[in-house]
Amino acid sequence: MTDKNHLQNLFQQHGFTDYKWMAAKDIIVAQWVRFRCMFGCPQYGKSCMCPPNVPTIEECRKMISEYHDVAVFHFENQSETPEARKAWARDTAQKLLNLERAVFIDGYYKTLLLSFTGCALCESCIGSRSECKNPRLARPGADSLGIDVYATVRSIGYPIQVLKDPTEPMNRYAFLLIE
Repeated sequence: MTDKNHLQNLFQQHGFTDYKWMAAKDIIVAQWVRFRCMFGCPQYGKSCMCPPNVPTIEECRKMISEYHDVAVFHFENQSETPEARKAWARDTAQKLLNLERAVFIDGYYKTLLLSFTGCALCESCIGSRSECKNPRLARPGADSLGIDVYATVRSIGYPIQVLKDPTEPMNRYAFLLIE
């Protein structure tokens, strides 16, 4: 049984205050998301945490179904340059990994972080999971697993929109699966 009050204190100790709980069964996984990766993302096939180097959509659905609770973390960021965005993503991803580790150590041994972006740990990805420099810490982005982030976060009242310009404020979401 998830002790949400205890976990919320842990989240706050790690500096995370903007999050909502949802049931894992309510995460929307869709095949079209993978197709959008395949036919629209310049990282397709270049990152070991992006398609085709991640499980199939059906495997992702099955894995998510093995969880009960999910903490959805909201981040808003506005960066003037791609370099600033990348630095922010790397720093935030590391903080989320630290939180995942704390939740794991707290006894939630199945906890798993699905990031708000593709793996942001290295300057550039080697592209091969077998040659990954950070295999213990590398995590896939929610969308690379077929999660319709837009529909999922809107279902719990969070804002998200397509950016028309890269300097617009962006809303990003990470999912911490907990059992």
